[in-house]
Amino acid sequence: MKKVWRGYLDTSLIVKITTALILGVITGLLFGSEASILEPLGDLLIRLLKFLIIPLVLFTLMVGINQTKTGSLGRTGGKVFLYYIVSSAFAIIIGVTIAGVFQPGTGMTLGNSEAVEVPDNPGMASVLLNIVPDNIATAFTELNLLGIIFTAFAFGIAISSLRSSENYAELGENVYNVINGLNEATLTIMKVILQYVPIGIFAIVANTVGSQGFDTLLELGNMVAVLYIALIAQVLLYAVFLLLAKFSPGRFFSQARTPMLTAFATQSSSGTLPLTLNAADNLGLSRSLYGFNLPLGATINMDGAAIRIAVSAVFAANIIGDPLSFTDMLQVVLIGTLASIGTAGVPGAGIIMIATVFAQLNLPMEAVGLLTAIDALVGMGCTALNVTGDLVGTSIIDKTEARKPKTAANG
Repeated sequence: MKKVWRGYLDTSLIVKITTALILGVITGLLFGSEASILEPLGDLLIRLLKFLIIPLVLFTLMVGINQTKTGSLGRTGGKVFLYYIVSSAFAIIIGVTIAGVFQPGTGMTLGNSEAVEVPDNPGMASVLLNIVPDNIATAFTELNLLGIIFTAFAFGIAISSLRSSENYAELGENVYNVINGLNEATLTIMKVILQYVPIGIFAIVANTVGSQGFDTLLELGNMVAVLYIALIAQVLLYAVFLLLAKFSPGRFFSQARTPMLTAFATQSSSGTLPLTLNAADNLGLSRSLYGFNLPLGATINMDGAAIRIAVSAVFAANIIGDPLSFTDMLQVVLIGTLASIGTAGVPGAGIIMIATVFAQLNLPMEAVGLLTAIDALVGMGCTALNVTGDLVGTSIIDKTEARKPKTAANG
């Protein structure tokens, strides 16, 4: 057993995760709904990853702020938001273009699909207000990433101010050393949890495939296929972005593939955040940048969801036999981009985004109900793209910052 365990530990994480995905699919197909017995193992992985989110975001960002000049924070913040808007717009355009070529939904009918109850759109103002928590404890217990980022920024800047003051420099340095120590302790815990990731992914994939099966995929296969073609096209666009920024795509994807595969299996951008932060660290990116950009991106930047909006709109229009016009497609790009940011971080965000676009284009809400049948299959790919987009943006912005090369923390 010791040799087996040692062999497991020595095997690279990406090999273990890939093997877990394949075995999960096979198990799900063989055992069907009975694979749900593995569900607790998958739930444990989600819990372990979420367990790390708060200390990772809090300590990483506070340490990063204290390793960066305060004046550069505003500049990088502007670049981050510009990237989010541009990448979301590109995602919508790619989704509309590819869906326009393949025309998913043509020849289908709504049948007995029922309309779904769509939550109210909170709007951009609510999202912005949510950045400032009215209670720090509530921000932590409700896993409000925007609130946690704000808290980390406030205390990080305060500690930096103490360290540079004449009267409290020693006190500020002591507090910083404690925070830095807690950050390193969190990273140590994460290394242990990483060894469980393949087991959890195997359980999640087996349960998902077992419950979803391929019947639904065959019925709505055209829609799923078109969406995944659009997702792949967006990944290729990311590679172009990286090349333009003189960042090696090969080096990027060698580190990004672990969070990408984990996001694919778990369907959770925030749950995958610990692995995304670890990938950014392995890429040698600035802690102050990725400590801010990645948690914010997990909440706001949704390129996968943006593509899903575009493909879903074309799909619904074709079902009712009224294909989208060029003007309609422009509306999808504009409204979809704003919706993907304005509804971020709220329960049912995916449904709200699609419903917002459908309402503007007078598309049937019953189609939203039909799309829920493939929610898991679609959500896997979209979440993986969301995580990839966050890490691509962080890598590009980091490349634009004039600073001395940083050696990766793990080597």
